[in-house]
Amino acid sequence: MIEKIREYVLSTLGTLVTAAGVTVFLIPNNIAAGGVSGLSMILHHLLPLPVGIWMYILNGLLFLIAFLTVGFDFSAKTIYCTFVFNFFVDLFDRLLPVPKYTGDDLFLAVSFGTLLTALGLAITFSQNSSTGGTDIIARILNKYFWISMGMGLLMVDFTIAALAGVAFSARAGMYALLGVILNGIMVDFMLRGIEQSSEVTIISEKSEEIKDFVLYELRRGATYVPAEGAYTGKERKILLVVVRRRELNELIRFIRKTDPRAFVIIKEVRQALGEGFKELEEL
Repeated sequence: MIEKIREYVLSTLGTLVTAAGVTVFLIPNNIAAGGVSGLSMILHHLLPLPVGIWMYILNGLLFLIAFLTVGFDFSAKTIYCTFVFNFFVDLFDRLLPVPKYTGDDLFLAVSFGTLLTALGLAITFSQNSSTGGTDIIARILNKYFWISMGMGLLMVDFTIAALAGVAFSARAGMYALLGVILNGIMVDFMLRGIEQSSEVTIISEKSEEIKDFVLYELRRGATYVPAEGAYTGKERKILLVVVRRRELNELIRFIRKTDPRAFVIIKEVRQALGEGFKELEEL
């Protein structure tokens, strides 16, 4: 229950940061950098309903289409994040207006807007959630046209950015395309930092003490691998551990204090799946 609450709190924080980036930097400058928010900005230009209202309408239609075409297999967190993101955009844009960047430098608007939205999306994605929207169109393309999810999302977002060029101006369209590209790069970079773990291989005469620290202090799993010293011929047990980056320093400090002569190998792990990390069934 505590883990579920933590996931929902972090997912809510992610949607809040994303909504701030959209409403403070992107909407005031007509930078429709993909997604339902970008399409809503274009529709707002054509038919002046608030962007938040358009987002409610589009997300509702997309979930209905998803139910009729690909089956309703979205998690509760994804549905929650979609409409909480929608709520925050409407809140900041219309109900509780926040200060907005309306300067002449569109590059600054794209840069800071994309930075905030990418950070928010990375936090949300790291909790196995998403803000829905154009993900649904990508799923439909994947099912009926065998287009990969990543390529489908890119095609949809590029199309929305191109439509922004038609609706607003060629300049706004080019900045929207730049925003789509930067967003993809930044989300991947930030997710890599959030989800990155370290594999630690430890050869020590005090492996039992180190194992206890890993199990009972860090609350991580550990595996013994039987081995034999090539020079000494002595049988020993190698300790294999996978920890989060923030836990790595604690582990190294303990090893240094417990056995300064230990031999430690540290490798970066792109992603760890299983108990204590992201569960396989959540993918």
